[in-house]
Amino acid sequence: MSIAQDLARVRERIDAACRRAGRSPDDVTLVGVSKGSPARAVAEADAAGLQDVGENRVQEAIPKIEALEALGVRPRWHLVGHLQTNKAKTAAARFAIIQSVDSVRLAQALSQAAQESVPVLLEVNVAQEATKFGFAPLEAGPALSTIASLAHLDVRGLMTVAPSVDDPEAVRPVFRCLRELRDELGLRELSMGMTDDFEVAIEEGATIVRIGRAIFGPRPEA
Repeated sequence: MSIAQDLARVRERIDAACRRAGRSPDDVTLVGVSKGSPARAVAEADAAGLQDVGENRVQEAIPKIEALEALGVRPRWHLVGHLQTNKAKTAAARFAIIQSVDSVRLAQALSQAAQESVPVLLEVNVAQEATKFGFAPLEAGPALSTIASLAHLDVRGLMTVAPSVDDPEAVRPVFRCLRELRDELGLRELSMGMTDDFEVAIEEGATIVRIGRAIFGPRPEA
C-alpha cells in the first residue's frame, strides 16, 4: 500500500475510535512520526493531507526539514523524542511544538534559548520504566509550577510513552492515569498512543496521537 493509502486507513481507525468514545475526530491531532523515513516519504504524506510530522532526534530532523523546505513542503514539526539541553536552541527555533520536556533543567535551557513562545508538553513516565525519560506522576505538578513561570514556554499539556505490550488493553490504565493527571493540572493537550495502541489512547482521551509504522512502514534496522 502507498503512504496515502496507509494514512487514509489510519484516519479511518481514528474516526472509529472517536465514535466509540463519543468524541469528534476533529479533537484528535494526528502526528505522523517519520523517524528513519526519507524526506520524500514525508513529502508524499504531506501531499496526502498530513499536516503534522514528528521526529525523535534533532540531528536527524534538521536535514530532513531543510530538504523539504527546499521543495516547499512545510508541515508542523513536532519533536517527540528525548532532547539534550545542548540542542535546545536548535529545537526551539525549528519545531512548532516540543512534546518531550522531561526535566526542569531542559525547560530552563529551552526558555533561555527561545526567542519567542514555544509550545511544549511535559513528558510523564507514568509506568516509571527505568529505560524511559519523563517526570514521575507525583513530580509533574511541582514541575509544572516551576516551568509555567519560565519565559518563552507555553505548557499545553502532557505526553507519555506507554510500555510496549502485546495487548493494547494492558496499557489502558496508563492512558487513564495521564488523562486524570492532565485534568488535575488543568491542561488541555494529551499526547499518547502510537501505532500499536492509539485506538485505546483515543478512547481514554488522547488529543494527539503519534503514528509511525502504520503510516511510513517499518523503520530501518539501526
